Amino acid sequence: MNELRYFFTALGYFTRVPVPRWVGYEPHYLNAAARYFPLVGALVGAAGAVVYMAALRIFPAGVAVLLSMATTLLVTGAFHEDGLADCVDAFGGAYAREDTLRIMHDSRIGAFGAIALMIALALKWQALASLPPLRAAWLMIAAHAASRACAISYLVTLDYVRAEGKAKPVAQRMSRNAFGCAILLGVPWLFWPQWRAGCVTLLVLVVLRIALGRYFVRRIGGYTGDCLGFAQQIFELAIYLVGLAWISF
Repeated sequence: MNELRYFFTALGYFTRVPVPRWVGYEPHYLNAAARYFPLVGALVGAAGAVVYMAALRIFPAGVAVLLSMATTLLVTGAFHEDGLADCVDAFGGAYAREDTLRIMHDSRIGAFGAIALMIALALKWQALASLPPLRAAWLMIAAHAASRACAISYLVTLDYVRAEGKAKPVAQRMSRNAFGCAILLGVPWLFWPQWRAGCVTLLVLVVLRIALGRYFVRRIGGYTGDCLGFAQQIFELAIYLVGLAWISF
């Protein structure tokens, strides 16, 4: 029952999907729920994939992909995209740690964030529209799941740098057993139907994960909730681009 409560907590935190009232809420639920973030990602990706495959019966691939992206944005409330915009505004518009954190905390979007958001969404759109339909649909599920597994890996190794924040209940150090569960729920999706492509994608994700982690530490000494959203978006986009590059060779 507790594990089911943690899953619904993850679902309610990262999506707009209603959860049963009996789940309730306690701050420690969110930290325990972190292991289920990749599973929630797989469900979000599956929603996008279903809309994409249904839309393909009527519309061209580009329109079908846009409809699937709109679905995932609606389901999640653009939760991670907001982190992307906030981080790019902060890292691009400040040098001192305090200024970076202040800009990141500001709910308003600046030029850096708006441009980054447009480029990221356009790259996702074009990459998925260029893939064979079944491959694109599967990658939607794999990317949403694996990118979340990679993003929460920072809960294992880095420190949360805010005294308070929306991500504070999540941001307790994650145990290795819980992270192992998250990996099992998020990463295996990458290896179907071509395990070699999955291996290449995983290698790219590991390199990106190390590079981003070092950047976060250098700029602000750790991570914030926005950093996790930013990282998830970078990992998701990388999965799409590697998938497209793989079939192009």
